[in-house]
Amino acid sequence: MTNAQMPAQRPANPRFSSGPCAKLPDFNLDMLADAALGRSHRAAVGKKKLKDAIEGTREILGIPADYRIGIVPASDTGAVEMAMWSMLGARGVTMLAWESFGAGWVTDVAKQLKLDATIMNAEYGELPDLAAVDFTNDVVFTWNGTTSGVRVPNGDWIAADREGVTICDATSAAFAMDLPWDKLDVTTFSWQKVLGGEAAHGMIVLSPRAVERLESYTPAWPMPKIFRMTKGGKLIEGIFVGETINTPSMLAVEDYLVALDWARSVGGLKGLIARADANAKVIADFCADTPWLENLAVDPATASNTSVCLKFADERIKDGAAFAKAVAKRLEAEGVALDIGAYRDAPAGLRIWCGGTVETANVAALMPWIDWAFNAEIAAQ
Repeated sequence: MTNAQMPAQRPANPRFSSGPCAKLPDFNLDMLADAALGRSHRAAVGKKKLKDAIEGTREILGIPADYRIGIVPASDTGAVEMAMWSMLGARGVTMLAWESFGAGWVTDVAKQLKLDATIMNAEYGELPDLAAVDFTNDVVFTWNGTTSGVRVPNGDWIAADREGVTICDATSAAFAMDLPWDKLDVTTFSWQKVLGGEAAHGMIVLSPRAVERLESYTPAWPMPKIFRMTKGGKLIEGIFVGETINTPSMLAVEDYLVALDWARSVGGLKGLIARADANAKVIADFCADTPWLENLAVDPATASNTSVCLKFADERIKDGAAFAKAVAKRLEAEGVALDIGAYRDAPAGLRIWCGGTVETANVAALMPWIDWAFNAEIAAQ
């Protein structure tokens, strides 16, 4: 495509940020009118809403009945940190990293917990050699690299007879990808990604194997209160029925409950995956017809259907980073795409959120604008 004319049609919603992500279609604040504002989260009404959030999560994601689900502080980051600080150190640990957040978990384990970890890295756009992972160790990994647009293709590489526990950061995968719960011992995510919820709250899902680890192992380091999931060698069961470690926002809880209801209305997990897949396909088809734009994922089988990361490939571009920023700035100035620049640590390019709350028609309407902005910046060089 070489269209230099400004497109006539604009996306009805220009919000393509990868977090916090677009609210569900037609969202308005009146939907939150039933929020338990000014009430204690320990009152009956608060407890019920928190429990409904937990059980709604179980229902839509198909989480097994014997897995615990907890609402925890500090978004997905807090949930991952809770798991690592509480469980690692019992045996060897393997860290997988192919983008910035996975690299951040490596830093925490190696420099803060000071564990002698096996670190398996890959460049942006690629995955480490999953076949080489040693499952006698605990294994920490992201399911979907939010800043690289690369995901693991499935759970087949995870050993069913593993000796260690798997800790999976699934924050931009949950509600958009099919997670194999039998292969995941700790799974974390936040409300602000695929369901477009409000920030600050995280979710942690524990398998029976993870509970056994928590109850049989005491880390050598001091444990902050905000990370503690056991007392006297036993799991604090209240965390997993809505008795949160600290005070949650009942407004954010209500927002999540509304999002769960909307998820049911579009067909649950299957419907959410289909919506994300359709959005990502629009971009894949555009890239296939556009020689100067490529998916950052080297292997299409590992390309994300949520955080789709793109790079420019044109010999006329003089400064790749400046060019990509200028394209994103031009699109934002026209009000057609907000917050789609690549993550600060990632290769220069664009990152377009395609989770289920984004309408496919809006993704389709954005593509001609990317073509326009590209050609405008080429002419401006």
